Amino acid sequence: MRAIRRAAEIPQSDVAAAAGVADSTYSGWETGTAVPDPEKLPTLAGVLGRELNDLFPRNGLPDLTDLRCDAGLYQYETAKLIGTKSAGPVAGAERGERRLKDRYVPLLATAYGVSEDELRQAQERSIAKAQGEEGEPAVTESASATGAPPGTLAEKITLILDRSYPGHQGPPSDAEIADAVNAHAGAHVISEAGVRDLRTGAAETAPPIVLEGLAAFFAVSPLYFQPDDAVARQVYEGLRLLSAAKKGSVGRVRARGAGAQGLSANVMAIVNDLVTELEQRAPDSNE
Repeated sequence: MRAIRRAAEIPQSDVAAAAGVADSTYSGWETGTAVPDPEKLPTLAGVLGRELNDLFPRNGLPDLTDLRCDAGLYQYETAKLIGTKSAGPVAGAERGERRLKDRYVPLLATAYGVSEDELRQAQERSIAKAQGEEGEPAVTESASATGAPPGTLAEKITLILDRSYPGHQGPPSDAEIADAVNAHAGAHVISEAGVRDLRTGAAETAPPIVLEGLAAFFAVSPLYFQPDDAVARQVYEGLRLLSAAKKGSVGRVRARGAGAQGLSANVMAIVNDLVTELEQRAPDSNE
């Protein structure tokens, strides 16, 4: 800030006055002995003639608190915006404790200078952040490395939107996603509101054609959007087979056969062929 202010030949007192603080306070910001409230950053960027994201770049996409601060608003000021006695609804949403009521969304979106869809996406990030702080499996590089995928359909969609669309363009809107899914299906199978319900968790499941369209649009395997229990069951059965093979009791797996909780008929056919081959090669071996 000091280098930019000096290059623009702006007196320190002018910036302090615009930010509504004492000269000594602003001086502390420049020397690094103190930091400004995030709500002050838009004003500072404006006075110094820089874009907010250029002067104070953010790491990652914004959550609800970020959007409010980017608008230069303190939390207490939002009560007037949404017509409530206190800022409790906004405070709760920023802490990730509860979602905003639908009637508050357009009011805050207008005040923050963003679309309603952008506000809802930021709200999901606030919720995800709160879950991570409370010990829930947050989506991090280390979690991905250990094979801990997102669980719900909403978490899977949010993960892609948060991690696959860096830069100023940002992720696609719910309407854009709906249009792409409908184009893939060749029919109207989901609406903008339907996508939003999936993304926010209001709807927990979707028809197969919608999941296929989502996978095609996001360029991921259709398996990514399948229920976790189905994937886990196949992994579990695979581990049972490997364990049985090592113990010389593969036949027990074959005898168990296919069922509601077992392998599919096609997979069981492969297992049976493998068992037969193993028995022919070493009928008396337990290796």
